[in-house]
Amino acid sequence: MREFLLSRIREAGEICRAEQVKLQDADVEYKHGREIVTRVDRQVEMFLREQINDRYPDHGIIGEEGGTTLGGASHCWIIDPIDGTTSYRFGQSYYSISVALRVDNELSAASVYAPALGQLFYAQRGDGAFLDGVRISVSGRRLNEAILSTGFACLRSGWQDNNLKYFNRLVPRILDIRRCGSAALDMAYVACGKYDGFWELNLNLYDIAAGALLVAEAGGRVCDFSGGGSYPEQGIVAANPGLTAEILPYLR
Repeated sequence: MREFLLSRIREAGEICRAEQVKLQDADVEYKHGREIVTRVDRQVEMFLREQINDRYPDHGIIGEEGGTTLGGASHCWIIDPIDGTTSYRFGQSYYSISVALRVDNELSAASVYAPALGQLFYAQRGDGAFLDGVRISVSGRRLNEAILSTGFACLRSGWQDNNLKYFNRLVPRILDIRRCGSAALDMAYVACGKYDGFWELNLNLYDIAAGALLVAEAGGRVCDFSGGGSYPEQGIVAANPGLTAEILPYLR
C-alpha cells in the first residue's frame, strides 16, 4: 500500500506540473466566497479516485472536489488534489497534493507531495515520518525563537471572528512568520523542522489529515485551540509538544 500511495501521488504531481502552464482564466471557478477551484483540481482528484477504485474497490474516499463515498468501508482515503490552489493558479511553487489513509477511524498512512519543489513526504503510523526517504523530526525551538505558519481561509469565507486576532497576538512574540498557502505543506514543513509550528481555523479534514499524521509521527503534537482532539473543527495547532503548550494560551 505504501508503494501504491507514493507512486500514485507522484503521477498526480506530474499531471499538476504539466497542466499548470496551460491554465487559462476559463479553467478557474469560484466555489463559494473567494475560494477558487481549477479544472486541474478536479482532474487530479478524478485520477486518484479511479486509481483507488481500481486497486481497492471496497475502500471509501473523502475528496475535496468529489465529496464522500464511504458505505461501510473500514478503509478510507482522504484526498486534497491541490492544496494551495491560489498558488497553483498563479504559477507559484507552493502547492501540494495531500493523501491520507484512515483505517477504522485512525490515520494509518499519509503523503504530501510538492511537485514543483520535488519534495515527497510520507508517514506511517508507528513507523515515523520521512522526506524523500530520510527520517524527519520536528524542531525543538520555543516561542521566542520560532518560525510559525498560518493561513486565512476564514477571511475568504467572510468570518467576523477570524484569525487576525490570533495573528496579532502571536507574531510579536515569535521570530518570524511564513506562509505557503497550503496547510498540508505548512504542516509537512513543521514535521521536518523547516517551520516550528502551525495554527489555523476554518479548515476541513482533507486539508489537514495527511499533515497531522506527518507531524505526529515526526514527534510533534496536533490538537485543537483548547488542546483537545476536536481538530480541525475547533481550530488546529501543530508543533513540537513544548511549543504547542506555549502557543495555546494565545488561542484561547
